[in-house]
Amino acid sequence: MLYHLCSGHSRNDCVFVNTDSSLPGMQGLEVACVHTFFSFQYRGEVYPCIVVCWFNKIGDAADEDTGMWMVHPGEGANNTAEYVIIHTDTIYHAAHLIPVYGTEFLPPELKFYHSYDAFHAYYVNKYADHHAFEIAF
Repeated sequence: MLYHLCSGHSRNDCVFVNTDSSLPGMQGLEVACVHTFFSFQYRGEVYPCIVVCWFNKIGDAADEDTGMWMVHPGEGANNTAEYVIIHTDTIYHAAHLIPVYGTEFLPPELKFYHSYDAFHAYYVNKYADHHAFEIAF
């Protein structure tokens, strides 16, 4: 988890990652949560990279009621978060996720920095801005 200088807690933003540019919209994109940026040099060339955790799509199309795709946190071995390293060039655009809240009240101790760990599913908010609307179809 990244330490954020202002609040003391991480601010892990989500992004659309281009995984197949031949497919339209969300069919060719994945959603990931950014944990840190870094770069390394190999044989004189610098490689800018990002450590991310994937979100997996729920279903093969957007939700019929909301028109938004749904995702859930990806899991690796032992049901733990799956961290991967990707090149910064694969980032397409920022993504905004809306938790699927359920029917119960949220506990008062739940803070904003728990939001990507506290819920089992999220809507990919295509209404966040006009770019997302054109991307997340």
